[in-house]
Amino acid sequence: MEKVVTVGVVLKNSSKKTEYSSLVELANLVATANGVVVKEFLVKRDTIDPAYYIGKGKAEEIGEFVAKNNIHTVIFDNELTPAQLRNLEQKINCKIVDRTRLILDIFAQRAHTREAQLQVKLAQCEYLLPRLTKKGIYMDNQVGGIGTRGPGETKLEYDRRQIMQHIVKIKHELEKIKTSRELQKKQRIISGIPLVALIGYTNTGKSTLFNTLLKKYESYADDKLFATLDPLIRKVELPSGTKILIIDTVGFINKLPHHLVESFKSTLEVIKDASLLLEVIDVTSPNINTQTALVWQILTELSAQNIPLIKVYNKIDLLPENIKKNYIKKFATSSSQNSVVISAKTGFGIDSLIQKIEKNINKLFITKTIKIPLEKYQIVNYIYKHCSVLSNSVEKEHVLLKIKTTKNIYFKLKNIINSEL
Repeated sequence: MEKVVTVGVVLKNSSKKTEYSSLVELANLVATANGVVVKEFLVKRDTIDPAYYIGKGKAEEIGEFVAKNNIHTVIFDNELTPAQLRNLEQKINCKIVDRTRLILDIFAQRAHTREAQLQVKLAQCEYLLPRLTKKGIYMDNQVGGIGTRGPGETKLEYDRRQIMQHIVKIKHELEKIKTSRELQKKQRIISGIPLVALIGYTNTGKSTLFNTLLKKYESYADDKLFATLDPLIRKVELPSGTKILIIDTVGFINKLPHHLVESFKSTLEVIKDASLLLEVIDVTSPNINTQTALVWQILTELSAQNIPLIKVYNKIDLLPENIKKNYIKKFATSSSQNSVVISAKTGFGIDSLIQKIEKNINKLFITKTIKIPLEKYQIVNYIYKHCSVLSNSVEKEHVLLKIKTTKNIYFKLKNIINSEL
């Protein structure tokens, strides 16, 4: 465990409470990166110091604390400029990491698929490029630990030109993967199976809920930030027999590095394909309003704000009994509203959630009776594969099927049969 000091800044017009909450979240990020916060510095300033970020005097004060307490790493709660990083390393004799590099480090640990690994490589290269000197990054990166893991650490042996060439190569590989993903998207659309996406702030319990809903499938779930980086998609069958796809997405977070916003845009765009969103909310979080506001902001940026959404208030089992009862009473009074209280860990409220999922998904389907000429009987296999057949009967020259399906599949069948349905 690395001994870490975290540093935040409260500007004249900013809220001290907000900045302190950000430092609490930073401490959680540090824990996720296998570090332990020894001390927090919350510095009050009128403006950000362009040379030292927190001012020369405060940098020297932190430097003295670092020397006396054998601190390994100092982590700043915002992205530092190359000049600020260089100047701070002259006053603080240890590894200096900013929030961006910390998050990149965590993403490097969590990336498992080829696409996610390439996206992290791209983000790390774009972050490191302006911070390179003849000696590489300013601090000696052979010390290892936070900020030096994953693809980024191997890039220091490249010069600027080689990194730029590597960036071009990574983007080219990502384009190939994007083309493959578009084909998968088309297949999902053709299948007509609705997609339900789990979204929300990081560490709200999305992966635990994902596992609870699937039951017979297993996926990684842990009480750490960004436990899921790669989207996981599984097919499940609801109690009514309707089949859906459920996808678990990467958690949103405040002050997400712009390198990652761009690099992971393609990953998040799967949300736009969803028929229904489940926004998982941690009821125990002191920043619940800020976190839900950020989720809405990102949905708007993705043009996904009009997709039907169920607010899933999770971790109800961790609340005091009186507050827990108030939550349950509040959401039990209106069965029509798209909100539900659950505990993904204990299973409380999962049945109510499934009922609300079915109610929303059923709005996407239509029930029709179709007449299929016997000479086109081969289409029946397609119908049984992509539709729910409620009844069937055979006439002299036709097969009558009562089906439940999406409008897209229905009109496709209509074109194939080329007759009035």
